[in-house]
Amino acid sequence: MGVHKATISRELDRNTGQRGYRPQQAQQLSQARRKNGQPRIAASTWQVVEEKLHQDWSPEQVSGWLWKHKAVRISHEWIYQYVYADYRAGGQLYRHLRSQKKRRKRLPGQDRRGQLTGRRSIEERPAIVAGRRRVGDWEVDTLVGKRHQQAIVTLTERKSRFALLGKVSQRSAEQVRERLVHLLRPFLDKLETMTSDNGKEFAQHEQLAAELDLDFFFAPPYASWERGSNENMNGLVRQYLPKKTDFNQVTTTDLNWIMDRLNLRPRKCLDFRTPFEVFFDLPVALDT
Repeated sequence: MGVHKATISRELDRNTGQRGYRPQQAQQLSQARRKNGQPRIAASTWQVVEEKLHQDWSPEQVSGWLWKHKAVRISHEWIYQYVYADYRAGGQLYRHLRSQKKRRKRLPGQDRRGQLTGRRSIEERPAIVAGRRRVGDWEVDTLVGKRHQQAIVTLTERKSRFALLGKVSQRSAEQVRERLVHLLRPFLDKLETMTSDNGKEFAQHEQLAAELDLDFFFAPPYASWERGSNENMNGLVRQYLPKKTDFNQVTTTDLNWIMDRLNLRPRKCLDFRTPFEVFFDLPVALDT
């Protein structure tokens, strides 16, 4: 019949009468339930959905969290349909969905950024890092603001996806190193390795590695997938700081707010735990 066997099974369970399954009777039963029955998803549940969407959770994150913590099963597709219906009614929920943009793949070519002294390739990195079996392996990058003025240093811990953000007035190697030391000094017990691209802002990597007692590695040029966790995190940060944002107007308070949004958001890859919970190995109450 072109449908899954479970669909047939549910139809028989719901609409079989004393004389077996009869299509006309099944249609009458279905219409009666639709007319007289209660909504499958309670209004209070939709209220929770809206609250989580306003916190910039994705529909998939809301769906997974509801099932894991509230035993409420509602598909992310249904939540998308709810958002679209709200949009057609003039609502603003759609503004909290991920922004979409066209991506152009940068073709391999000559690396114009020069060679960094003492550079260690990602191929030398311990195999345990790729398995995400421990907390302490970080990926780092920088986001540039409007007119290339100021920059945001972004750090992502590989296992937990825990994010740290810090602003520098110039994307110089010295300022980036100092900002990284400032961001990571509170977590000296959670530092094993750091991986970056080949940007010259990481030219002081040897001094940084010595200050923080970690091993520093570099991904191949134009191989962003080698730092996939951080690249994904940069995309999430860009939801709040789009390209051409004037970073002169971005404060430490703003960055702390963004970090809270990202670190207290359940992630599918973490079995709908939050980065904060995995990083600190602590439960967090997310009930509203």
